[in-house]
Amino acid sequence: MGNNADASRPTVHLLETDYDIVAGLALQAEHREPAITARLFEELDRATIYRVSKLPADAITLGSIVEYVDETSERLHRVEIVLPGLANISEGRISVLTPMGVALLGLRAKSVIEWPDLLGHFRRLRIVKVMQPPAFH
Repeated sequence: MGNNADASRPTVHLLETDYDIVAGLALQAEHREPAITARLFEELDRATIYRVSKLPADAITLGSIVEYVDETSERLHRVEIVLPGLANISEGRISVLTPMGVALLGLRAKSVIEWPDLLGHFRRLRIVKVMQPPAFH
């Protein structure tokens, strides 16, 4: 698929509060991380925005714990999507301002997306399970 994977990207479902937070972070980081923030702005532009009561229960939000399979390696990963200051990769917390965080935010269980990693290699990711933070319910 390569760089023209736009047509096959799954729908992005975002909480209105997450949209506001992430858009603000992207604006602040735009000069430091232009490639990542450009992709994030693309995802924000195509997102459907919801109030918490209307968001699909399996949509990935800030604070969600996500299990996904990297279909390139067939490895199952479990991560939590967090704000940059809370990220700690060794503890499985990835920032929403990383390529993986941008790829996962707003997807739903069973979604598949092709997304570039830190080295620019496209990886096919399949969302297996999404667990919401306790405050979500």
